[in-house]
Amino acid sequence: MITYFNSLVLPASWQAVFFLAVLGLVVGSFLNVLILRLPVMMTRAWEQEMQDFIVQKNDQDIGLNEKNERPTFNLFLPRSHCPHCLNVIPAIALVPVLSWICLRGLCAQCKGPISPRYPLIELLTAGLSGAAGFCWGGSPMAFAALAFIWALIALAFIDIDTLFLPDTLTQPLLWLGLIVNASGGFVPFEMAFWGAVWGYLSLWILYWLFRFSTGKEGIGQGDFKLLAALGAWLGWQSLPALLLIASLAGAGYGLLGMILAGFTRQTPIPFGPFLALSGLIMLFFPFLSGVLVS
Repeated sequence: MITYFNSLVLPASWQAVFFLAVLGLVVGSFLNVLILRLPVMMTRAWEQEMQDFIVQKNDQDIGLNEKNERPTFNLFLPRSHCPHCLNVIPAIALVPVLSWICLRGLCAQCKGPISPRYPLIELLTAGLSGAAGFCWGGSPMAFAALAFIWALIALAFIDIDTLFLPDTLTQPLLWLGLIVNASGGFVPFEMAFWGAVWGYLSLWILYWLFRFSTGKEGIGQGDFKLLAALGAWLGWQSLPALLLIASLAGAGYGLLGMILAGFTRQTPIPFGPFLALSGLIMLFFPFLSGVLVS
């Protein structure tokens, strides 16, 4: 922990800040693709498994053998295209942020609007990646922090879009946190281990208490795994602050939604983005774990 705190006050390597910020722009462009396509890929995989099961059952029951093949859909195919006219976007129009600005947020072919969320995610990823370079320079810990940051950005926006936190991201994030801390990366391994355990159990217990008392599910099970992953990276001592920040941010968002957007008590609000926000805050300001819960 002493090494970690000292690293925050060492003179920053501006070369590392610039390099990691530029890298963050490129990765942010990829995260836009991941956020949009991963949920679709998972849905199609589930549907394909069900279809294969039905085909297998039909083969056994009545001898049918039909299978509907779908076009390839993954993180690389089909190529990026306009959501309105479906024309493929040329590579020159995929430069992070700059292309959107030059095209004034419009498709070059049909002039349909392109969401400003794409450059915002790229800028967010670049800013946080540069901040990792400021704190840890070009060290291995900076690249570990980048993996943590990029995963949280993807998870937050997927949860916003789908109210779903995919295991394909939360589980590797948890294991990577334990691996990084196996030799005392951000926190000692014992803290990381119990952070993962109590991170999962704390929300699991709240889930069942709420369900027994109301008959409803108030917390998604993906939130258990995300908090466990945050605990694996940041240690058990960070859990109270993580939950406090996420709860306050979520409550503030819900209150504003009721005032400005007509939210009701039945309006589903994803908790993952607020957990991700609290994880990013605690990554850069770990001393808050003592300040907020003292």
